[in-house]
Amino acid sequence: MKLIRTALLAGLIGAGLAGCASYPDDLRPGVNKPLPSAVVAQSDEQLSPATVHRLLNQSITYHLGPGDVVSVSVYLHPDLSAPAPGVTSSGLEGALVSNDGNIQLPLLGVVHVEGMTTDQLRAHLTKLYAQYVIDPKVTVQLQVAHSIRYYLLGEFTKPGLVYSDRPVRLLEAMALGGSVDLANADLRGAYVVQNGRKLPVNFHALVIAGDLQQNIPLRSGDTVVVPSVSSMKAFVFGAVKTPGPVPFVDGRLSLLQALSDAGMDTTQLTLARLSDIRVIRSEGTTGQFYVVNARKILEGQAAPFYLKSGDIVFVPQTTISSWNQAIQLLLPSLQAISTLLQPFVSIKFLSQ
Repeated sequence: MKLIRTALLAGLIGAGLAGCASYPDDLRPGVNKPLPSAVVAQSDEQLSPATVHRLLNQSITYHLGPGDVVSVSVYLHPDLSAPAPGVTSSGLEGALVSNDGNIQLPLLGVVHVEGMTTDQLRAHLTKLYAQYVIDPKVTVQLQVAHSIRYYLLGEFTKPGLVYSDRPVRLLEAMALGGSVDLANADLRGAYVVQNGRKLPVNFHALVIAGDLQQNIPLRSGDTVVVPSVSSMKAFVFGAVKTPGPVPFVDGRLSLLQALSDAGMDTTQLTLARLSDIRVIRSEGTTGQFYVVNARKILEGQAAPFYLKSGDIVFVPQTTISSWNQAIQLLLPSLQAISTLLQPFVSIKFLSQ
């Protein structure tokens, strides 16, 4: 009896293998064929090299500020030095820049130095001392830099205001905030604010891929923001009832879910509207432009299209002929949320 059961089992297994071998993988019973992509067209664009160089590759010159200590010496006139030989200021060799941005110097008294470089201060003091000394030779050196500060916000273990004794690059500034909680950080949405403007830095490439081209020099006062995945959002505009931001749920958001959340009744849409949806995606200095046929997704003929943090979705009222036309229709909406946009979009479309 045991031999009969064994032979029967072997026969069933053999028949099953033979049955599987007779079907291609995508036609095998019970196995669904992968759905095609809903992307009709895709194009990529880069910010111009001149723009990237101007924003990211600038040299950072240190400017004096409160808390700094500088030493000043006038050749052959030690009595005009600051500090005088053997004298210290607050335990440090030099003159302390006050909260008002001033230093005290022999003979000159109060001199305003905030915002100057050491070379500018040397030239300024040379002119001032020339009123009392023939052809003065002035030397200025930065002894201690206390005015360099950065603001680290978001998913840092130690967020807040941090100080440095020298100008630093982005990774060094981030290290001053401890570590980044990568499990909860939205690196795609991270950015640097300098002089009130977001810089197109690719944090994902910097932190995950180690792309040191993204490790830009920072200026004192810059803000580094690494938002949480809980704050991830896309933006939907055009033929929807409630245009604007749409939040992600547990880090995911499909195109159809975003359309639904924005108040679109997909069952009432015309073919032109659904088959010609535009999506702008960007990170760092690169932007991707997608034309997506959402009708095929809705009808089960194409795979879902998942959005990423910061994506901009435009649902046209009718068929549009080009991306230029789509951008022109989008501009008023983009201008209304300019502070929320990815740097690429702001620089590419709103900084003209």
